[in-house]
Amino acid sequence: MLRTDGLTKRFGGLTAVDAVDFELASDELCSLIGPNGAGKTTFFNLLTGELSPTDGEIRYTPRDGDTRSLIDAEPHEIAAMGIHRSYQVTNVFPAATVLENVRVAAQAAGPDRFTVWRNAGSLDRYLDEAYAILDRIGLAEAADTPASALSHGAKRQLEVGIALAGDPDLLLLDEPNAGVSSESVGRIIDLIEDVATDHAVLLVEHNMDIVMEVSDRVVVLNQGAVIADDDPAAVRDDPAVQEAYLGGYDPNDTDTRSEGEPA
Repeated sequence: MLRTDGLTKRFGGLTAVDAVDFELASDELCSLIGPNGAGKTTFFNLLTGELSPTDGEIRYTPRDGDTRSLIDAEPHEIAAMGIHRSYQVTNVFPAATVLENVRVAAQAAGPDRFTVWRNAGSLDRYLDEAYAILDRIGLAEAADTPASALSHGAKRQLEVGIALAGDPDLLLLDEPNAGVSSESVGRIIDLIEDVATDHAVLLVEHNMDIVMEVSDRVVVLNQGAVIADDDPAAVRDDPAVQEAYLGGYDPNDTDTRSEGEPA
């Protein structure tokens, strides 16, 4: 579904992403991990058109099977192709209701995104899609609540819902558990696993217990380069990964669903 060949991004003398060869299958949940500054978010920004690569290629094959290059594509064009993302920092419309946040995202991904002279409330298909997404992410009862009134964990759920709007083929989730309270981590994990049943998912996550629980495959970046790409158990036991990132990680030390910082 997604492939990069020699993908590179330099900022002056700093190489943030260093000749990365990467592939993601259409039925795969792959986690991208690495120390701070490893190049993970820069890699996401290259995939979604927010940054242009210095070198290399990005190819994407959506459901229609028409492989295309993402080089020089604008973010809105890449989103229209079926690649949606969430961000490290909570990114919702705080004054709008939970329902409106998702409905606007659904309309933005559809053919009516430039419709300005028609009452948006009359576009029933987007409302129907928004309600279905809210039910899926567990926020149906909060549909009429302003997004600003949600807990941090619920806002993260809403962000995933916004990313789901328009039925993308591929979701890029950038630290969806960041800052989430211990009570909410389990709900986010369940949501990620549910979304992965019918979407390809590329996940950036620092909580290693979560990574080991949900991932089909783990790719490790260090100083912009891939140092490991394997199943979770093999990556956990890789000496190079241990040295660069995991340190003394012990899967028996913590309970996955109690990890996370207070909201």
